[in-house]
Amino acid sequence: MDSSLTRGAGPPVFLVPPGELTTPVLTLTGPEGHHAAAVRRLRAGERADVSDGAGTLALGLVTSVGKDSVTLEIQDVYSVPPPQPRLVVAQALPKGDRGELAVELMTELGVDTVVPWSAERSITKWQGDRGQRALGKWRATAREAAKQSRRGWLPEITELASTAALAKRVTAAACAIVLAADGQAKLHEMALPEAGDILLVVGPEGGVSQPERAALAQAGAVAARLGPTVLRTSTAGAAAAAVLLSRTARW
Repeated sequence: MDSSLTRGAGPPVFLVPPGELTTPVLTLTGPEGHHAAAVRRLRAGERADVSDGAGTLALGLVTSVGKDSVTLEIQDVYSVPPPQPRLVVAQALPKGDRGELAVELMTELGVDTVVPWSAERSITKWQGDRGQRALGKWRATAREAAKQSRRGWLPEITELASTAALAKRVTAAACAIVLAADGQAKLHEMALPEAGDILLVVGPEGGVSQPERAALAQAGAVAARLGPTVLRTSTAGAAAAAVLLSRTARW
């Protein structure tokens, strides 16, 4: 398979449900069809690629365009294996739209799962309909960022997690790290597994509380510092993810 299909800026990528990339002709409809026809204004003869978000991607050639639909001739289909090790980031809820910024950056970098975390010092609280709307925005942001960055695997944005639920994830992970400005370990020096989950915990602007740190440490997490400066919670996860991914075979 030509590596140019997966690298570089390339043509636009559209998402379809898993299992749909099995026919020689595919018609994009719904929001993806509207985006392709009305927003990207694709024309016959142009290239457009398609991903099912579960490791299958296809090279497509536009054959016809409707008002809110685009028909593609599928010229090649290829698979991308699940990345290993997996990088999971527990992101404490930030204020305003900074959570969407964090999700966008981490998705573009290659984070596999983002766990929204209701930390003790998080000012923002996800409750009722407001929480579901916020979660929907995070998921929509991840979807668009995955398309922009041409990812074969769509990142998972889980339901909101409590500290108790997060501690269970720490126990199950191959490696769990809590970002802390006073952490004894240096993030860029930590030994990392070749497989399994690397779980990175990013606290809120006020930091991870002592009870939370104690609970996560008891579950097996190690506190580590990123560098000499203090980053906002919305950018700390992306910076740390870049450090960790650069030390695996994935980058």
